[in-house]
Amino acid sequence: MTTMTTMITVNPKILLVEDDVNFGSVLKSYLELNDFIVDWVDDGEDAMPKFESAKYDLVLIDVMLPNIDGFSIAKKIKNSGDNVPFIFITAKTMRNDIVEGYKTGADDYITKPFDSEILLYKIKAVLGRRSKEDNYNNAEVYLIGDFSFDYRSRSLAYRDEITKQNLSPKESELLKMLIEEKGEILSKTVALNIIWGDANYFTSRSMDVYVAKLRKLLLDDKRVKIITHHGAGYRLITEK
Repeated sequence: MTTMTTMITVNPKILLVEDDVNFGSVLKSYLELNDFIVDWVDDGEDAMPKFESAKYDLVLIDVMLPNIDGFSIAKKIKNSGDNVPFIFITAKTMRNDIVEGYKTGADDYITKPFDSEILLYKIKAVLGRRSKEDNYNNAEVYLIGDFSFDYRSRSLAYRDEITKQNLSPKESELLKMLIEEKGEILSKTVALNIIWGDANYFTSRSMDVYVAKLRKLLLDDKRVKIITHHGAGYRLITEK
């Protein structure tokens, strides 16, 4: 059983601009199941009026849209001065299109088809970066048994000890991802793609080493365990 707490802000609000009705409906439902508030428009012409009608934390934009294309919408968002991050989700995979997407100021460019779980982590990563840049959140502190983990300072403290263990960037990201799964299995493939940028034999072996390091760092509390699920991933639990 897990006993973890974290400082939480209001559920982020996303504007989804996607003309494929079936895909848009499924993606909207998936994001809402993961605690996002989602407004969806299926016509490029409706994107900016909707964007200007509410305050959004993130915009997901298809490129090929009726009436106004995604690149044009992205430029209008940048020119609005609201500093809202946006991610392209598109079937346009040509190098020129990807370069054009990033030139508009996109925070990410994801080509279809894609793993919805990886999209979810990319959204969280973008929102996390922006919250730090804007000083929007207080320090993100997680409790893991008798440990407190400060994600922003990448430090791990046992009970009330003043001395803290400093974590590397990858150790910190991996521990946060394990915590956010709330006792469920963290997919190894997802973690590799998010943290290492690739899921191959060498990055997989590297991740195994980092998991071993985290286990050593958490040894002081025997209730805290990182369990290996072969072929699937890892699970962080705090036993009673």
